[in-house]
Amino acid sequence: MTLVEKQQTLVAEFSSIRDAQARLTHVIERGRKHPSLAEAQRTEANRVEGCLARLWLACEIRESDCHFVCDSDSAVVKGIAALLCEFYSDQGADEIVSVEPDFLSEIGLSRQLTGNRRNALTRVRETIRAFAQRQLKTPNQPR
Repeated sequence: MTLVEKQQTLVAEFSSIRDAQARLTHVIERGRKHPSLAEAQRTEANRVEGCLARLWLACEIRESDCHFVCDSDSAVVKGIAALLCEFYSDQGADEIVSVEPDFLSEIGLSRQLTGNRRNALTRVRETIRAFAQRQLKTPNQPR
């Protein structure tokens, strides 16, 4: 599924949830179902700086596609980060670099978040994009 198709699916999924608090609860539930990082992956190298909650993001290549897993000590932050990890996982680096997560504003999630949580969301996107850009610069080298 392309990122455009994923965006359409997410907009449809979240648009069916009319209440803003219920949408946020849905994000948290998605985060709870997202795989947790192993303790060995909760390193400073995987730490996403810029938010009050501790947040880790592990990036890797699987069968030439990018894959992302996150964890946080905050259920809300993990849910938000997991949403982006699920969105961008199993996609090629070129598509990740070129497609922004516009669905976040379409479903109203960005407006619901505190400044700190919006900052976490931005930092996760920046980290995912930077990882994908590094893959584009070294396409024939093992990752």
